[in-house]
Amino acid sequence: MVYIHILLTTDGSELAQRGVDHGLRLAKELGSKVTALTVTRPYPLRSATTADAWEAGQKEHADEVLAPIRKVAFKMGVQAHVVHAKNESAAEAIVETAQKLGCDLIVMASHGRRGVTRLLLGSQTAEVVQSSAIPVLVVR
Repeated sequence: MVYIHILLTTDGSELAQRGVDHGLRLAKELGSKVTALTVTRPYPLRSATTADAWEAGQKEHADEVLAPIRKVAFKMGVQAHVVHAKNESAAEAIVETAQKLGCDLIVMASHGRRGVTRLLLGSQTAEVVQSSAIPVLVVR
């Protein structure tokens, strides 16, 4: 199958970067374009900071996470766009963004936790896999 538009997800962590790197290599090989997505939480009602300060901090974090991906993609010759979404649920934002943008593959990393650890910690990857109609490539 040929993937034309691949959604890469990241929270800026080292683990997520493995998924991004894999997705960029796949996009280069297939001649696909990519969209890199990071999701931050909306302003919490109980916060020690103002809404404006919160938003500025979230935007700064998103820019720090997404800018290097755009640069690497450019150097690789991969067409890349970046998106910063706000949602309480990263999994929900990932699925919605992929659908909205017409992506035909989602690439994301996972710790590979199982059993009780996964239940206690939760897994955005597992939620995306369960709720997405779009294929999901999980990188471990």
